Amino acid sequence: MATSQNRVLAALSDEDLGALRPFLEEVALPHAMILERAGQVIEHVYFPLTGLASTLAVNVNGERSEVSLYGRDGMTGSSVINGTDRSLLETTMQIPGHGLRVERGRLQGLMREHRSMHDLFLLFNEARVAQMSQTALSNARHSIEERLARWLLMSHDRVEGDELPLTHEFLAIMLGVRRAGVTTALHILEGQHLIRSTRGLVTVRDRDGLKATADAAYGAPEAEYLRLMGRPI
Repeated sequence: MATSQNRVLAALSDEDLGALRPFLEEVALPHAMILERAGQVIEHVYFPLTGLASTLAVNVNGERSEVSLYGRDGMTGSSVINGTDRSLLETTMQIPGHGLRVERGRLQGLMREHRSMHDLFLLFNEARVAQMSQTALSNARHSIEERLARWLLMSHDRVEGDELPLTHEFLAIMLGVRRAGVTTALHILEGQHLIRSTRGLVTVRDRDGLKATADAAYGAPEAEYLRLMGRPI
């Protein structure tokens, strides 16, 4: 069981990981799999090893906008870590992969028995809040091109290779903009030779160039993750 592929599990002490390991179950995480449903009791907490998950705010009209994302750097169940059993947010797999999961009740019991385990998970929650705060700031202050560059960099951080299987429709939901705006922004980045965009696939060609485009939109949450978790995303 390759627990070291997940940054949160890899940061646990040997004692805490040893206590958790017997209760981890290997699972496939296909595209569009819902890991947490808004307002419903959380059954399992997931630790992705590969792939990319998005956490979405959902309103009563079914409109969605992404508030955070994670893959091998994170875990679901932030509400469980904070002491409750459900969230108003929805978490779904956007890039398929595989991972490990543990029953919510079992994890709650382990966190009560192993304070250091709970403390580490709280640090991840804090890193997640930093990312969510930056997303709110970017949505309010940065251009679509800057936000798109940031999002592509964040996704690139969490997957192997340079290819990101992402549709224009999906990117529009993630950025909270119209599809036409995403298409225009992709064309701009492609014209600058930063990416290559084809149907359902974006390929990163110039990561440094994307960083320059994203400017202040990218970097602070990534640095905070390193500070809190003691390892890069």
